[in-house]
Amino acid sequence: MRVLIACESSGIVREAFRARGHVAMSCDMKPSEQGGMHYQGDVRDVIHACWDLMVAHPPCTHLSVSGAAHFEQKIIDGRQQSAASFFMELARADIPLIAIENPVCIMSSVWREPDQIVQPYQFGHDASKATCLWLKGLPPLKPTKFIEARYVDGKPRWSNQTDSGQNKLPPSEDRATERSRTYQGIAEAMAEQWTTWVSRSSELFAA
Repeated sequence: MRVLIACESSGIVREAFRARGHVAMSCDMKPSEQGGMHYQGDVRDVIHACWDLMVAHPPCTHLSVSGAAHFEQKIIDGRQQSAASFFMELARADIPLIAIENPVCIMSSVWREPDQIVQPYQFGHDASKATCLWLKGLPPLKPTKFIEARYVDGKPRWSNQTDSGQNKLPPSEDRATERSRTYQGIAEAMAEQWTTWVSRSSELFAA
């Protein structure tokens, strides 16, 4: 398949698909951390090429409910509407198979509920990070390896969390980038399971 990984500079998802023989290109305003097939610029410059599948990670800064305390100002100055409009441009792209990834955010009410919410601890990582997936033409992911939590006062906690449930990453210029990275186990599940599903679907239609 020809696969576009929108709004990704880490190369994690792109390389997971490339490892399975796909022609995969990432796209972001920042350069790729791993080099490889990457377009540095606005994804709208390349989204109209002939892609079979797009996995998109639109910026969540102005959409995520974790930043709800700042919503009023972001609505007033237009940042939230701009972010939501960009999200919808990706969702409505003329690409047969689409997955859009974001944390729990306002798009659940602005547009529709996600098709699935996954956690890193379902895919082999000792970490908690609720990740919503809006899917077009793709099946939900199946967990691959469940990691048990530790319990603090009867509440589950994973290694990326403090005892109170906050993320352990300290404030820094790179904090948002680090938190937005797709976990390797989720990237591998996307590439493996969706490759298998497309292959089986193609065989069925061919028959």
